[in-house]
Amino acid sequence: MPSRPKKPCSVPSCPNLTQGRYCEQHKHKKQQDKTERNRYYDKHKRNKEAKKFYNSTAWRKCREYVLKRDNYLCQCCLRKGIINPADVVHHKEHLQDNPAKALDPENLESLCNACHNEEHPEKGQKVKAEEKTRKVRVIKSKANPLIT
Repeated sequence: MPSRPKKPCSVPSCPNLTQGRYCEQHKHKKQQDKTERNRYYDKHKRNKEAKKFYNSTAWRKCREYVLKRDNYLCQCCLRKGIINPADVVHHKEHLQDNPAKALDPENLESLCNACHNEEHPEKGQKVKAEEKTRKVRVIKSKANPLIT
């Protein structure tokens, strides 16, 4: 099977061709871009309390317990008869809505990324763009009266 054709490096004015986004000379750029995006998200958008919770030892142990309980399989896919590995442990009742059930295994299930994204369509950027409505401000004005 033939490989994909090479395309130009994403760095402006770089003449090198590559299979990925950046050539060998500029691969470090990919990591820098990702680091900058993560830094911005952490500083301006990430919920600080949720981050603290998800980094806690209690959550990590609970997450591992739920993954083992579910045999590291996506429960949503399993209900459809599909066997898929689980990547995420999902709160059935959102953490913000019911923090008392944050570590309750009955409130948690293992999901793959695709199923987790279906559970949280509000987090997708495409959905947000569609939901936004533009507000138009209409200003009415009258012409100046003729001065004679």
